Amino acid sequence: MNIDFTFLNKYYMFFINGTKNTIIISIFTVLIGVILGTFLALMKLSKNKILKSIASSYIEFIRGTPVMVQMFIIYYGMNLGLPDYVAGIVTLSINSSAYVAEIIRAGIQAVDKGQMEAARSLGMSHKMAMRYIIIPQAFKNILPALGNEFITVIKESSIVSVIGIPELMYNADTVRGNTFMPFAPLIVAAFIYFVLTFTLSKVVGRVERRMRAGD
Repeated sequence: MNIDFTFLNKYYMFFINGTKNTIIISIFTVLIGVILGTFLALMKLSKNKILKSIASSYIEFIRGTPVMVQMFIIYYGMNLGLPDYVAGIVTLSINSSAYVAEIIRAGIQAVDKGQMEAARSLGMSHKMAMRYIIIPQAFKNILPALGNEFITVIKESSIVSVIGIPELMYNADTVRGNTFMPFAPLIVAAFIYFVLTFTLSKVVGRVERRMRAGD
């Protein structure tokens, strides 16, 4: 098979702009997903049965349905009138938060119970102990899993192409249609995804090593 990449001379900006949009969408998704996921994890660990039930139901439903179905429900079914970018970020954030919540919950539960007891004995409230003692320790334990989730978000961001957001995969398909080259643009897109995820995995690994060294 003869693969020709000369189309990049004309269409390279499609890939650059698509990559920028992918990165922007992923960053917002990660930030919102972590914030929402943290609240969900704390709700699930709460002694309040109502909060615990709400968080558990939310997590199970989101984890049990495809992200594309969630995208169509939010963008088309709910008819909220959200701009394309906002609808895409909201959907991905909702999906990611359910997985992040389980990661954080497991990390918090992995911290020795004596840490909470020691903090409370020093006069800290439960909220203060969680904020300054438990969650920082849990973060060290869950960093690899969070890194994997962030990498997943970058790859899953391609799903927003189905509602017309010009991220990397959408623009790659546009180039395929314009050039009548079905394969080569996908190789370029795959390489860019690889560079993004590989770089992120190295950054997470470096941060993890530094945190361990600090111990």
